[in-house]
Amino acid sequence: MIESNEQKMVDAAITSRRSIRAYLPTPVAREDIEAILEVAARAPSGTNTQPWKVYVLTGDAKDRLSAEVLRAHNDPALGKEHSEEYAYYPREWVSPYIDRRRKVGWDLYSLLGLSRENKAGMHAQHGRNYRFFDAPVGMIFTIDRIMEQGSWLDYGMFLQNIMVAARGRGLDTCPQAAFTQFHKIIAKELGLPESEMVVCGMSLGFADMSKIENTLVTERVPAGQFAKFLG
Repeated sequence: MIESNEQKMVDAAITSRRSIRAYLPTPVAREDIEAILEVAARAPSGTNTQPWKVYVLTGDAKDRLSAEVLRAHNDPALGKEHSEEYAYYPREWVSPYIDRRRKVGWDLYSLLGLSRENKAGMHAQHGRNYRFFDAPVGMIFTIDRIMEQGSWLDYGMFLQNIMVAARGRGLDTCPQAAFTQFHKIIAKELGLPESEMVVCGMSLGFADMSKIENTLVTERVPAGQFAKFLG
């Protein structure tokens, strides 16, 4: 089969997507952010419910949220007051999932020169999530609490569309479940109504490829290991 240019471009946008953890200060034009969100909104959703809500943060608004979340992250007493509203990860880890989780974690920490004993270093690296890894744009995603599991599946397709559309424009992203622990702070800072739940955050900007953490490329198992072809 001969690949078309369109197929190559789409495949490149998908396969070049990575979680980027260091960004250049280069601003992202508002019209580009709006275009990405418009494209992403073409994601399918059950009976066209379109359950996504997005808060785009730049400048002082982003800095204020980061400062408040970091304050709680760095204060053990404050940190104990915050926990996730929903279980992103399994309650009990089993193979192969725990093995993959450990590998990507230690691959990243090894690149950064962080040993297992360096708890302070790992805490500081995790805290970079809350600065959106210094990206010029941070996004917080919410969903109405009345929506059920199917709408969360729809939401994943919307988030993927954002990341692929960003790659098509030479931009990079990092989806961040880390923000869910501090949903109370986020709700206060953004003025969220009680009816909305925080889904995740996301960094958006231009990758700083001088930073070693951005050389991390995570592995994927081949299709033959997770797909069965019948018929």
